[in-house]
Amino acid sequence: MPSMPSFFFLLHFLIILSTLTFKCSSSSSSPSNSLSKGSSLSTDHKTDHLISPNHLFTAGFNKVGINAYIFSIWFTQPLTVVWMANRDVPVNGKHSKLTLYKDGNLVLKDTDGSVVWSTATQTTNGSLILQLEDTGNLVLYQVNGHPYILWQSFDYPTDTLLPDQLFSRNSQLVSSRSRMNFSSGYFKLYFENNNVLSLLYNGPEITSVYWPEPYLKTWEAGRSTYNNSRVAKLNSNGEFNSSDEFGFFVSDFGVRGRQRIMKVDSDGNIRVYSLIDQKGEKKWVVQWQAFSTPCKIHGVCGPNSLCTYSQQTGRTCTCVHGYKMKNPNDWSHGCEPLFKPCQQGKEEEQDYVVLPHVEYYGYDFNYLENSTLEACKQVCMNDCKCKGFQFKFDKSYYNCYLKNLLYNGYQSGFENSMYIKLPKRLLSSFPQRFANGSRYHCSEHLIEAISRSYSEKDGNGTLKVLLLLGGVIGIIEIVVITFFLYTTSKGLTSTAQSYFPVAPGFKRFAYAELKKATNNFRKEIGRGGAGVVYLGELSDDRTAAIKVLKEASHQGESEFQAEISIIGRLNHMNLIETWGYCIEGKHRLVVYEYMANGSLAKSLDSNTLDWGKKIEIAIGTAKGLAYLHEECLEWVLHCDVKPHNILLDSDNNPKVADFGLSKLFDRSSGENSSFSRIRGTRGYMAPEWVFNLPITSKVDVYSYGVVVLEMITGKSPLQMQLFNVDGSGRDQTLVEWVRETIRVWNESDNQEWIKEIVDSTTCGEYNVNVLTNLVKIALQCTEEDRDARPSMSQVVNMLLHTEN
Repeated sequence: MPSMPSFFFLLHFLIILSTLTFKCSSSSSSPSNSLSKGSSLSTDHKTDHLISPNHLFTAGFNKVGINAYIFSIWFTQPLTVVWMANRDVPVNGKHSKLTLYKDGNLVLKDTDGSVVWSTATQTTNGSLILQLEDTGNLVLYQVNGHPYILWQSFDYPTDTLLPDQLFSRNSQLVSSRSRMNFSSGYFKLYFENNNVLSLLYNGPEITSVYWPEPYLKTWEAGRSTYNNSRVAKLNSNGEFNSSDEFGFFVSDFGVRGRQRIMKVDSDGNIRVYSLIDQKGEKKWVVQWQAFSTPCKIHGVCGPNSLCTYSQQTGRTCTCVHGYKMKNPNDWSHGCEPLFKPCQQGKEEEQDYVVLPHVEYYGYDFNYLENSTLEACKQVCMNDCKCKGFQFKFDKSYYNCYLKNLLYNGYQSGFENSMYIKLPKRLLSSFPQRFANGSRYHCSEHLIEAISRSYSEKDGNGTLKVLLLLGGVIGIIEIVVITFFLYTTSKGLTSTAQSYFPVAPGFKRFAYAELKKATNNFRKEIGRGGAGVVYLGELSDDRTAAIKVLKEASHQGESEFQAEISIIGRLNHMNLIETWGYCIEGKHRLVVYEYMANGSLAKSLDSNTLDWGKKIEIAIGTAKGLAYLHEECLEWVLHCDVKPHNILLDSDNNPKVADFGLSKLFDRSSGENSSFSRIRGTRGYMAPEWVFNLPITSKVDVYSYGVVVLEMITGKSPLQMQLFNVDGSGRDQTLVEWVRETIRVWNESDNQEWIKEIVDSTTCGEYNVNVLTNLVKIALQCTEEDRDARPSMSQVVNMLLHTEN
């Protein structure tokens, strides 16, 4: 008689086997989650699909062009392709089939019977079943006593990684050619031979690794080569880990039940998206990305070109002066010269055009250390293969980098200039359009779709209908836009009435409308350096916080509108949502969502937060700042992180407010004048402000560390008049007091310093290890040397890994 465990194992196995057998017998003519031996899916039957049991995924033929189909797996709603079998060779829409043959091979054939794709699997016995599982994995099982995996789509990803799908040394993610062309593109995520997870640009002419940053040594990029397992995975909670010690948490980490994908996009960036319900409509929202500056991705514009990025146009490619676009349909081919290449002894008289704030990465064929500009010009002029040079200040002197190819050019806040060698006859027509550094904005990356389709006999008729329909829609759009511009321009008193597109759902309010909403600005709910905040009730019954900005009369409408629209585009659960703005004459107002529990400062003063909520606020605030610094725009620095600018909703969830407004209300027109005066609040300000050092995102990191220490100690840095614990009397900052207290306790071999500094009036029990680690993280954030401070994304990582 079999033992009880063996009996239950046998019963469980029989249930699985009977389920598989039932699925094998199901018909392929109607959607199911499996395909049995000898059965087919055909392009002739639009209902020939496999549906996962949870109905989340669908596998079948996805139309990618006129009469062109790819066998794919996609999210059922909204339709989002996550895997493709024949992405580079679409099949015909008539009589093409995917067949599971009796010998165990899964084969895709085109109309003419030619094999387009197959799993190249083989078996001689047992049952066969092709099954689409709840995870989105398409699995070919051999059932012979027990199910055995012959092949699975998870082992052969295309451009997308699903949660808990193992990415290994044999895997690679290859971007699509464009958003409309699913064929293999030029960007690839893979494990290098040195065991480092990398992004590669493999273009028509060159190949180069661009992530991690190629100019960094492996350990400087936070990677390790000392593990040859070469595996990585994004788990269902939103945490990504790789064997080279690279890892991150997505912005919505820990939100359970949320669908996510990790994808190498057609622009060369790798992003993690979450499927979020926004007002009844499901949308994919970026929760992490490798690059916040898309122009730093290699090959995005091809050779002899320049990549710029702006709010209005997104990423834009432009030919360098003296060059023209090589392929009007594809920027990856770059630009070709309008002059004859260098011929020794037959050169035209040449000179240089100067491109400020422009860098061309790589392809230095010579390097002159501690060089003068004239010496660099002369060396390049005398060398036929020199196309230009980078003149760069390194530490204490200038170096010259001579280029034989002009690849990976982009305009940024780069302090130095690029010199391009051209015939003198072309210099007189050079437009100074690259004189100023560009600014980076959140926007979708636009890339022209490349047509790839099969044509049918009646294709021309269909095309004519589509063109006619497109023309009608275009005329309607022009009429609507013209009417909108006319109606919004009426009644404005500003002398500068230019129109700037703002974020979707963003509203431009009339001053009279906001005056009415606030009952003539009667109820004040907040006040700060940027302005006064009033409670308002909008016409759609939403309760709003309406901030009237101070000292805004000198700022132009176009600049204010451009910058406020950037804030309107930001979307993160720990950032305050901005609903709109008003600009009339000297009036500048911003409309926010109303936060029921007010500021963190108010809650700290009233002592209404327990330890658990304080820790949640620390994590949420860090996530919001990390998004500002690294997930969106390089230039978005808060510059005034303090409890007054951290607002709490009805559940005490934190949202960072007033980001960027310090620049909005007092921004002069001079170059590099955004930080012409000290910004922030005494007690929370980083040393860089005082010592007139370059301002980076690390000023926000410092302020964040002070806020965390204030929550833990219950002491405000605005009111610090304490004595050293050793008895010598002098005023101390909050950071100094915490460091001194820890030092004194450690010298006495007593490690329980945490009990000395924690706020004894805060409700609830606290975990000593959690608070100790939180203090240590805060002290790292408040190091005087900005380079010793972590980034906000590193802070989030440390907080989420704090041991209990």
